[in-house]
Amino acid sequence: MSSTPPVLIVGAGPAGLVAALTLLQNGIPVRIIDKDPDPRIGQRGPGIWPRSLELFNFLNVPEVNDLGKPFPVIRSYQPGTLELMTEYSMVPHMEPTPAIPFYVAKLIGQQLLDVILRRHLDKFSCSVEMGTELRSVEQSNEGVTAVLTKNGILETFNTKWMIGADGAKGIVRKQLSLTFLGETRDDARIVVGDIRLNCVHWHQFGQFNKRGLSLRPTDEIGEDGWQFFIFGSDVDLPKAAQSEKLVFEIIASLIPTEVTFTKVIWMSEFKANIRMVNKFSEGRVFVAGDAAHVHSPTGGQGLNSSVQDAFNLGWKLALVEKGLADKSLLETYNTERLPVISEMLEMTTTILNHAVKTGDATTPRNPIVFMLGINYRFSNIVLDEFATPGKPINAYGMLGEGHFEAGDRAPDAPNMLQVGGGESGVKTLFGLYRPWYHTVLVFTPNHADATPILGALEAYDTSVVRSAVILPSSAIGVTVACPADLVLVDQEGHAYSAYLVEAGQTKVFVIRPDGVIGAIIHGAEGVRKYFSRIFLDV
Repeated sequence: MSSTPPVLIVGAGPAGLVAALTLLQNGIPVRIIDKDPDPRIGQRGPGIWPRSLELFNFLNVPEVNDLGKPFPVIRSYQPGTLELMTEYSMVPHMEPTPAIPFYVAKLIGQQLLDVILRRHLDKFSCSVEMGTELRSVEQSNEGVTAVLTKNGILETFNTKWMIGADGAKGIVRKQLSLTFLGETRDDARIVVGDIRLNCVHWHQFGQFNKRGLSLRPTDEIGEDGWQFFIFGSDVDLPKAAQSEKLVFEIIASLIPTEVTFTKVIWMSEFKANIRMVNKFSEGRVFVAGDAAHVHSPTGGQGLNSSVQDAFNLGWKLALVEKGLADKSLLETYNTERLPVISEMLEMTTTILNHAVKTGDATTPRNPIVFMLGINYRFSNIVLDEFATPGKPINAYGMLGEGHFEAGDRAPDAPNMLQVGGGESGVKTLFGLYRPWYHTVLVFTPNHADATPILGALEAYDTSVVRSAVILPSSAIGVTVACPADLVLVDQEGHAYSAYLVEAGQTKVFVIRPDGVIGAIIHGAEGVRKYFSRIFLDV
């Protein structure tokens, strides 16, 4: 492999870091740069929804779930008093199920999230080059030429691919001449920051459309740490964002009790921009995250959708770079993510309009924000031999439709008993899924029935395709000799239930490296048909 990394990632926020980690886990070296000389401080968008927690699980980054805190109860008060008006949770309640192990949304500041992801990059001897700025991009059919600058010194860097994760004001999108259509909302300004003061709940004072304050406790910046949001047309927000003293005065005016202030750690004015690109790539250069779409903070979907952009792109780019897939596979990054982001913007803008009209900035307690219903049913690389054609497709859909199809998220199933060769023990399906290979699940009442399907898999590189035969609970105690990578007995029936497989039925699911069901098929011919859409001819 060339000593020059084949991928240059511009921007080291969560989207860029996830793109880098996904590629590195696939064995693809990367160079990642950021124009800021020092890592960014501030919690910024802290909400991590369950679908993103699943993503970090597949990437083997358990710290996000382990260190993240559940959303605290929010208390709002009668204007000018400490008389409790309402007490509620911002997050919709969802009962845990075996299929959804990460059902509690978590709060973790972006500053800490970035530290966690950088530590994982370190394991691959990869570090972010700070203070390194992209000046220009040129590309051909063979590669990309980037002009970089650091400490006033220009560098010409030749690589094969570039990912622009450099934010809404970044240069990559502009160099590609991608449109960024949408609107800037002057009626939705917020000053957001981290502050230390002595004030266990998430408190909300005033109204979103007039003069209001939200205070969320967080120990990430100290025992007396809070993230604050100041909003409303009655406040000079641009001026407040430049003055710690004015921020103290505004907060004090909205809390009818004595408050002792320590200091503002970080703050910035936020203006709701609602925009997205017309396409996510041009040639060998891609955009992800805020470089491709920006939005209202209502609904908390921004960071989550950004890291999912990166994850979707990463495994596909890795297969192309390894020479296992055609460049046309990369076109599906645009095909799959554009409808999701379009529907996300529509949803979060609806919530924003409600907040501006009524003064109520709370997120509707709707399971759609969990992002578990996001699907790629419409994608030209998914294959479903069981689905009914012609159904309307909502890319940013709801969970719990009573069925699922190829293109949906793959459910988990715990307490799977491994039998046959290798170490026996209890496993979960989520423990099998990783970003560098497809996992073929063969549900069958008898492992012998899996033989033709496993035979079809012999044509594919074992580093990018793995197999697991799933036997029903009735198979406990049966002696198994099977060429699959794993043989699992669904001893409690969770897998058969989650994947809607009937007793006695043989049904095959191909799980993509991003934890999405790529195919639901009958047997060996379906396996070959699906992988013909992913891999070069074998």
